[in-house]
Amino acid sequence: MTTRRKVRILRLSWPVEPGTFAALLNGGAAALEADPWFARLLGHLRASNPLGDFGHYQAVAEVAPCWELFKPAASAQPTLGEPGETQVSTNLMVTIHVPFETPDDLFEGLLSTLVAEHPWEVPVIELSEAELLVR
Repeated sequence: MTTRRKVRILRLSWPVEPGTFAALLNGGAAALEADPWFARLLGHLRASNPLGDFGHYQAVAEVAPCWELFKPAASAQPTLGEPGETQVSTNLMVTIHVPFETPDDLFEGLLSTLVAEHPWEVPVIELSEAELLVR
């Protein structure tokens, strides 16, 4: 019989250096450890908290390559590119599941930390709820 487990899902568009991105596309996952932007996220994922908690497995995250297109407004202070110029950013789309029963104050603290650590002026972090199938 299959059971269900309620979770909150964080989906983060997180930038990485172009060299890190290229290394990942060629199978060099170790490049994530040295990436100045992604190492920050890894530190929070690996800390003692419910980010990526799958019971017998901890710090679980799905990572997929992606590119983000954007054009900063004149009033922006972009981390990458210049205001008024279209930019392409090499990113990773990171999906992290958090147990639904995580206390709200702890969960809100984790969200605040991720927003603060995100290198962009306007982070792209989506929050949703779902059920996972469990054996």
